[in-house]
Amino acid sequence: MLQFPMPTRRQILSSAAAFAAAPIANALPTIYLPTDIKPVVISSGNGNQFKNGGTETCVQRAFRMITEGRDVLDSLIAGVNIVELDPDETSVGYGGIPNADGIVQLDSCCMHGPKKWAGGVAACEGVKTPSLVGQKVASSTDHHLIVGRGATEFARNMGMTIEADLNTERSRRVWLEWKRRIDPEHYLDPAKRGGESLRVALELVAEGMIDPEHLWGTINCNGINSKGEICGVTTTSGLAFKIPGRVGDSPILGAGLYVDGNVGAAGSTGRGEANLYNLCSFLVVEELRRGAHPKDAGLAALKRVSENTIEKRLRNEQGHPNFGLNFYVLDAKGRHAGVHMAGRSRYAVCDDSGPHFEDSTPLFEK
Repeated sequence: MLQFPMPTRRQILSSAAAFAAAPIANALPTIYLPTDIKPVVISSGNGNQFKNGGTETCVQRAFRMITEGRDVLDSLIAGVNIVELDPDETSVGYGGIPNADGIVQLDSCCMHGPKKWAGGVAACEGVKTPSLVGQKVASSTDHHLIVGRGATEFARNMGMTIEADLNTERSRRVWLEWKRRIDPEHYLDPAKRGGESLRVALELVAEGMIDPEHLWGTINCNGINSKGEICGVTTTSGLAFKIPGRVGDSPILGAGLYVDGNVGAAGSTGRGEANLYNLCSFLVVEELRRGAHPKDAGLAALKRVSENTIEKRLRNEQGHPNFGLNFYVLDAKGRHAGVHMAGRSRYAVCDDSGPHFEDSTPLFEK
């Protein structure tokens, strides 16, 4: 058997010094650990517009709370509460434009990516912050969606204040003007009545009584923290002057909002019926799952909507949809995008650079 002499202490130290002084090319490969995801909050444009008399907008508050270590969904809901409580925002919460009977009915949905649960309410009356009711549905029941009087009673049982009327002087004035113009004492055939209602609403938009963004207005807000935890919330007063009891896409999983904690989040504003027919938020998240960039995933959903819009009344002279529809998309890497049907639009973002707007990508230029 061969025997090798044991190295002396001097030889060991000499070898270690030589290794330390060796060129970088001869050193062991460097192992790079993945860095944390940069937190970001995105929302529809009204998420960086309304402050309800405070100093922060929705995306600012949500981002601040996320970076302070708060739960992502709690942070997002605290953000949209600003918009829900702002009487100047006429498409969300308190002061939202009422239904055809002058009653403000609110819808909301939230999804928690890490916990993999969701909750929502629809046609809820008397509660200024339906997003909080939806969160209670998720955290305190085995259900997803509670509607109408049941939603209001559930909120009461949860200790929330039930208001007698969520109209403001402004929202009631707009409703009274709409009511006066359509002459509601005469019942028209369904096709004519529907057309007349929309025609008058568009007149009010043209005259500046209703913000064009708020005829179908809503707020969607999605966020991710440095751990990669993703959540989302959507809340709305729904279509202006809607048929009482009408529920749009906002509180419906896969339409107004969808979150997969391992993939991303998507939410919408705009014509709810078009979104519902295609379950677009679910479609967007599935496109993300297949590796699409948030912008491409959102545009794929808009293309689906355009292809399925075949009724003449819903198409313009170019054959494109004549309504607005927007998606706000955030993936598990923190990448995000806003997309919309046509023209120009912006969405709100808050990250390390502060709150700001970014351009949304249109499916059609005009």
